[in-house]
Amino acid sequence: MGGLPVNAKYVIHARVEIGGVVEKPDIIGAIFGQTEGLLGSDLDLRELQNSGRIGRIEVEVSRSGGRVKGVIRVPSNLDKVETALIAAALEMVDRVGPYPARLEVSKIEDVRVEKRKKIVERAKELLRKLEEEIPESRELTEEVLRSLRAAELTYYGPERLPAGPEVDASDVVIVVEGRADVINLLKHGYKNVVALEGATIPRSIVELAKRKTVILFVDGDRGGELIARNVLSAVDVDYVARAPPGREVEELTGKEIAKALKSKVPARDFKEILERERRAMREEVKPMERARVLALSVPSHIVEKAKELRGTLEAVLYDKEWKPLKQVAVRDLVNALSEGEATSYVIFDGVITQRMVDVAQSKGVKALIGARVGDVVRVPEDLIIATIEEL
Repeated sequence: MGGLPVNAKYVIHARVEIGGVVEKPDIIGAIFGQTEGLLGSDLDLRELQNSGRIGRIEVEVSRSGGRVKGVIRVPSNLDKVETALIAAALEMVDRVGPYPARLEVSKIEDVRVEKRKKIVERAKELLRKLEEEIPESRELTEEVLRSLRAAELTYYGPERLPAGPEVDASDVVIVVEGRADVINLLKHGYKNVVALEGATIPRSIVELAKRKTVILFVDGDRGGELIARNVLSAVDVDYVARAPPGREVEELTGKEIAKALKSKVPARDFKEILERERRAMREEVKPMERARVLALSVPSHIVEKAKELRGTLEAVLYDKEWKPLKQVAVRDLVNALSEGEATSYVIFDGVITQRMVDVAQSKGVKALIGARVGDVVRVPEDLIIATIEEL
């Protein structure tokens, strides 16, 4: 028999065995006929099916030796108590047609449990896909940020210096070394920034300093110091800010940038600080180091080359025969030593630091010659350190 479609909450599963050959309609008819009136009119199977609270009864049969066995499924949209009553009523069927029958309910299936399992499995699958797509989302976010930064990056003056969009509008201008520094400051919201972009002081920067308050923001290394000296000698700078020791402006976080700018000092005071540091560094060169320098024999043409390096922030790597291997920027020297060919001697326009000494020693370098000696507390016996002036 038919009825309205049912979005079942439960399914009654039953087995039936009949002592003769019958058809499916015979079994269904027996169910309706023998349960009629058992549970009252509210739970009459025909009425429940007509109202859509009980679904279409499904029967599958198999015949063997003059007997019939079958499986019965009854979808139910009743509550669990009413469904259990219907299931119990089905077991009252004891005849189908003229033949004796035995009907037994094997289980009541909660369809919602199965649906919940499917929902959980599907949710897991969707979550895995979402997790796989997260890196792509991060890439998209970064791409948008890069686009915004690129859109904000402008060029100032006839020299087309990399700059932020508010250099002209702001009363205070931050002057940095290069394009990467400008981009990093733009990323953290500083739009009144302009780059020197080279060793030569641009005329636009000189003129800008006459009209605005200028903060020179340099790296916290030897290169930053040299740039500061160069700019201070030609530009009317009001304040100088430095990145933390050994750090570059282009790699600072927003918090580090804010702290460095807050710690800026007047240009006059900065010149005095540089002079004090210079005197202190001279005093730090130990007698042992100077004695070992005397044992280093440097060809005259190499000495001339070393003097030409002053102010360039460059480094030259030599083999054991004093043949040049490569010339790199000082900021790339550690990587060059770590990844390049076997180097015996290094001459560079920078500060000899403990880190540089340790890397040089680990790579078998015999001599490390820099612009000056920094805070070096230990020098290996097989490494000579010296300054260019001592050659």
